[in-house]
Amino acid sequence: MAKKVKEVEDYITHLYVHVNDIEHFVLFSGISVHQFLRQFSDLSALLLLKHQYEEASFNIHTQLEFVVHGQYNRFLKDFTERPTALCLLDFTDERKLNMLSPQEQAELLYIAHKKETLRLPFYHHLQNRFVYLTDEGEQITKIYFRDTEDFKQLVASVFNQQISEKAKSTAFWRKKNNIDLPELTKEKVGAYADYYEDGVLMSLCKMGKTNYGIEIRSLPENIFPDEVLSDLKHHLEKPVESLIEL
Repeated sequence: MAKKVKEVEDYITHLYVHVNDIEHFVLFSGISVHQFLRQFSDLSALLLLKHQYEEASFNIHTQLEFVVHGQYNRFLKDFTERPTALCLLDFTDERKLNMLSPQEQAELLYIAHKKETLRLPFYHHLQNRFVYLTDEGEQITKIYFRDTEDFKQLVASVFNQQISEKAKSTAFWRKKNNIDLPELTKEKVGAYADYYEDGVLMSLCKMGKTNYGIEIRSLPENIFPDEVLSDLKHHLEKPVESLIEL
C-alpha cells in the first residue's frame, strides 16, 4: 500500500530556520516573542529600541525605554492587543545603560532602523545574550545569539511546547497522564546544524500514538522567509531530506 501523502492539516506546526553563523543571527518564521520570553524568562530587563509599549521605564542617559522582569506579562499582553514591529535586547542592570558610549548608542539606533548591525551586537557593559527583531505580524523574526546553545534551546522549546499542547488536547494522553511526553533536546537540534545554514522548513507531525517526528526540508535561497508559512502547500511537496524522530 502506498504511503499516504500528508496534507497541510496533518502537521502540528512549522518553523522556518535559516542560520548565519558568521554574523551570529538566525532568521525565523513561525516563532513569537511570547515563545522567546517563555524560554528565556530569566532575562533581567529588556531595552526597547523599537516598540509602542506605553508603560516602559525611561533611561535618561540613552533616551531609551526599557522593561524589567516583573513587567514582561504586561508587555506581552499589550503586544498581543496592539502588535507592532519590535526591536529589543536584554541587559542586566540599568546602571550599565549609563555606561554606554555615544558610539554604542548610535549602533543601537542603527540596529532599530536598519534591522542589521555594524558589528556583532553584544556589548560588554550590557552583557546581552540577544538582539531580537520582528515585524508587526511576526512573519519574520531575526535574532542575534551570543551563544549558539541558546538558539538550539529555543528551537527545542518551541517544538516541545507544541507537543505538550497537542498532548493536552488528546484523549489518549488525558487517560494516561503517567506517560512521559517525547522531548526534543538541544543536542538533537544541534545534530542537524548543516541543514540550517541554507534555510529549512521544520515540520512537526505525529508518527504514532506516542511518538512524533520533525521533517526537515531545505528551501531555495531565493525565497522570501516571511512568505514561507503562507506557501506551505508548495513547500511540503518537496522531498523530506531528514527526519528528527522523537
